[in-house]
Amino acid sequence: MEPSTSAKMDHMRARAAVPLGLLATGAAGLAYAAGYEVRAFRLRRVTVPVLPPGSRQLRVLQVSDLHLLPAHEKTVSFVRRLAMLEPDLVVDSGDNLAHVDAVPTAVRALEPLFAFPGVFVGGSNDYYAPRPKNPARYLLPDRGRRIHGKPLPWEDLRSAMVGAGWVDVRNRRTSVSLDGLTLDVGGVDDPHIWLDRYDEIAGAVSPSADLGLGLTHSPEPRVLSRFAADGFGLVLAGHTHGGQLRVPGIGALVTNSGLDTARARGLSQYDGMWLHVSAGLGTSPYTPVRFACPPEATLLTLVGR
Repeated sequence: MEPSTSAKMDHMRARAAVPLGLLATGAAGLAYAAGYEVRAFRLRRVTVPVLPPGSRQLRVLQVSDLHLLPAHEKTVSFVRRLAMLEPDLVVDSGDNLAHVDAVPTAVRALEPLFAFPGVFVGGSNDYYAPRPKNPARYLLPDRGRRIHGKPLPWEDLRSAMVGAGWVDVRNRRTSVSLDGLTLDVGGVDDPHIWLDRYDEIAGAVSPSADLGLGLTHSPEPRVLSRFAADGFGLVLAGHTHGGQLRVPGIGALVTNSGLDTARARGLSQYDGMWLHVSAGLGTSPYTPVRFACPPEATLLTLVGR
């Protein structure tokens, strides 16, 4: 017997309900990711047992991946308030800019932090403006090809940082003294666009240093392994955005680097040293969404082993 017209209509409505429900859920998730979470700034607090036994604590504030546009006032306000933490050292791990006119915005954001000692490296989006990309490319293997956007006035931002007393450690090694503790600090320029020259900073951490601190924007394994081999106790990186879109219960799907997804955000051990990867405070203006991965700065409390 043929089903009635009414039964056919009920069956069609039931079949349509599933995709419509999925569409509604997807739309709600996108609204949350783009409308709320992308500006739901957090401070992550991490304790790292990396100093010699009996050492006093060091408070290191890491800021990364601001990707500032001139109108990003909420980001500016959040970063300025971080000065209330009164860190012993500020580390900027790159990608501060996303627009040719964003240098004054970045300086205004960082200005209260200039009251404290600081070190920094650059990221690709300090040197070149972001470009529109197909987001699906991040799910494909990285073949090392880079197509840059327009040059950004990075040297203007660098001049402001150096003028405030912060140290540029791109492919450079330096010693930093902090209230009786000595840090052997080494940094590389952004490995994501092949600017790293580790050979220029290579060598064992000074035996007189209390800690070897490494900096890189992108946490590429070829660089991390060399930091570890030279005896650096802690490396700070950014770039990954923590995966940016994380699946609850699974985590990051991509890192946009050679690093494995389990280390896309937070503290982990790598070849016997500590690695901290910041999820960062911004996104590309062409993908202004975050899901299960809120923007963050990190206060790392370094303590005795």
